Amino acid sequence: MNLRLTLFCYLFLLQSLAFGQTILSGRILDEKGIPLPGVNVLLKGSYDGTTSDVEGSFEFETGKEGMQILIFRLMGFKTFEIPVAIEGGRIQIADQQLREAITEMSGVTISAGAMEASDEKKSVVLRPLDIVTTPSAVGDIVGALQTLPGTSAVGNDGRLFVRGGDASEVGIYIDGLRVANAYGTTAGNVPTRTRFNPNLFKGTFFSTGGYSAEYGQALSSALALNTKDLSIRDQGDLSLMSVGGGYSHTLASEEQSITLTGNYFDLSPYQGLVKQDFDFERAPFGWDLEVAAQKKLGKDGLLKVLGRTESGGMKIRQPEPGQEGAGPLIDLRNQYSYAQGNWSKISPKGWTWFLGASISANSDEIAFDSIQTTRDNQLAHLKASTIRDFSDRVSMKLGVEHFFNTYAEGLPLQNLERSYQDGQSFIYTEWDWYLSKKLVIRGGLRGGLSSLSEEKWLDPRVSFAYQLSENGQVSLAAGKFSQAPLENYRVLNNDLKNTQADHLILNYFWNKDGITFRAEAFHKEYDELIRFEGVPMAPVNLRNEGSGFARGFDLFFRDRQTLKNTDYWVTYSFVDSKRSFEQFTTQVQPGFAPKHNLSVVVKHFVTGLKSQLGASLAVNDGYAYTNPNLPGEMNSKTPGFQNLSLSWSYLPRPNLIIHGAITNVLGRENIFGYDFSTTPNAQGVYESRAIGQPAPRFLFLGIFLTLSKDKNANQLNNL
Repeated sequence: MNLRLTLFCYLFLLQSLAFGQTILSGRILDEKGIPLPGVNVLLKGSYDGTTSDVEGSFEFETGKEGMQILIFRLMGFKTFEIPVAIEGGRIQIADQQLREAITEMSGVTISAGAMEASDEKKSVVLRPLDIVTTPSAVGDIVGALQTLPGTSAVGNDGRLFVRGGDASEVGIYIDGLRVANAYGTTAGNVPTRTRFNPNLFKGTFFSTGGYSAEYGQALSSALALNTKDLSIRDQGDLSLMSVGGGYSHTLASEEQSITLTGNYFDLSPYQGLVKQDFDFERAPFGWDLEVAAQKKLGKDGLLKVLGRTESGGMKIRQPEPGQEGAGPLIDLRNQYSYAQGNWSKISPKGWTWFLGASISANSDEIAFDSIQTTRDNQLAHLKASTIRDFSDRVSMKLGVEHFFNTYAEGLPLQNLERSYQDGQSFIYTEWDWYLSKKLVIRGGLRGGLSSLSEEKWLDPRVSFAYQLSENGQVSLAAGKFSQAPLENYRVLNNDLKNTQADHLILNYFWNKDGITFRAEAFHKEYDELIRFEGVPMAPVNLRNEGSGFARGFDLFFRDRQTLKNTDYWVTYSFVDSKRSFEQFTTQVQPGFAPKHNLSVVVKHFVTGLKSQLGASLAVNDGYAYTNPNLPGEMNSKTPGFQNLSLSWSYLPRPNLIIHGAITNVLGRENIFGYDFSTTPNAQGVYESRAIGQPAPRFLFLGIFLTLSKDKNANQLNNL
């Protein structure tokens, strides 16, 4: 009897238990409808679940009842949850699709026209350290960028020329704020440098076209420099160089840091040792003071302040062709100040906020023998922007900014002056849509208006990127870009409108295990360029009538893997550029746009010598110029440009760096064009003078000592 009762109870309980179970089944697919195996499927708050099979199907039993949450998880895909009402029996779940999870490191990125120097980005081309240690750059940011695709080395200028565009077509920004007069003022045909020390910056974004709607008033390129966040230690950095010296001191804590820097340079002692081809009566000299401070505000807020003031000058005689004597004396004095502050914060709800303001003030006093001239300009920039990631698929950038520009030039001895003021307001927006891990679309609009010219404009921009393989992708970018005419033109004609350019760029980017390959084709159409009669020093009848184009391709290859302790990159750019502009009546090849540009940079670290040896080679096919003794415009070309530079960096102690560099080692007599007399001689010939280099070579020696509690710290730790 007991046995039969026990058996009855067991069968009854088993039947009751079976009636209490629910069977859940279904199928899981990706966004293309392909079955996904290996997906973890489970009820939230329980151990009931299973894993999908090779067909993406799943089935499991549960004793749960009522409303439950069913979770789907697979690495590389977004976790997905759905509510399920469990009432017993069998429940067939409708087919579910999992979406790929997209992160900055896994997703495709826009690479058309974009090159980043950062240790954080997947598409990095150069690191901040590379900028400082490029031999031909001698510590100049732009000097290092001139080894990248799309750029041209114009040795008698020193500024950044990109894809057939003039140096004024490059917009320079620090922490998103525009910098006016970013290069030091110099005399004609004496090369200049950027004003700012590369040690200030943690990363560099350099675009050769098709850049973000955030940046405007630049036809060819945007160069965005991002300053460092909090410094990590107290330290002092002493620099002793063949052209001057400086000292920088940093005080740092977990919440704030400040760096004070002072530098002085004077080329007189150097030029006393190294013969110059230029006739300097007073070698270039100058000093600068700089402060950079950072402070955490709350959990995710950061305040940055940067201030700089500097002064310098030179005296030089430049002979005139067909004239006897040393030529007129040019006496130049420059005063420059720049200040900015910006605040950024990441809010808990996914918004990133930015507020910033900057002001640039430049004053030049230039004497041409007895003629005294002055030039003053200021640019104030106010900016507010926000970024919102609505998901890992959709991101929005929205911003407003205002520029206030004043410019004046005059002849103080004659009490003559002309000037203008202009306020420009902008609104921009940009959206990124990740349609999948392999495809992203970026669309942007930038609208602006000018109070001086009473002009309004709207510039659309769009970019696409598609991942072809794990390491390779293709990008396409197009857009319209506008830029106000140069200040010395606008002051003569306040009604001048924006110059314009349309960009089209096709890019292929491949990166794997320390090897990077980049190929890019481009086409630019210019419109509304400034034309005038006369000469650039005294133009008349200025108007927006010019047009032109620039087209070509760039190749870039970098290898940090194949050769032990060796890093090298090779760049080749072909640029076919013609434009009708300034005094030219036909479309001509600009003198700043060589067709063929090649650069090679090699760095090798010798462990036993605690040294890095560097070499860089820059070559182009010469510069176009107009020879008035021949018919036509831009009818001649200089011999090809060549510059081989070497460097040696020695670390005898971790906190001591000795760096030496020599440019144009072979002493090639590079010529960048010719100055011609304004009238022919008795034989009917316009006499000429070659525009060359200040000296066959430039030698640099620097000793950099870091003083800190950490004896291993040095100035390279800042980069």
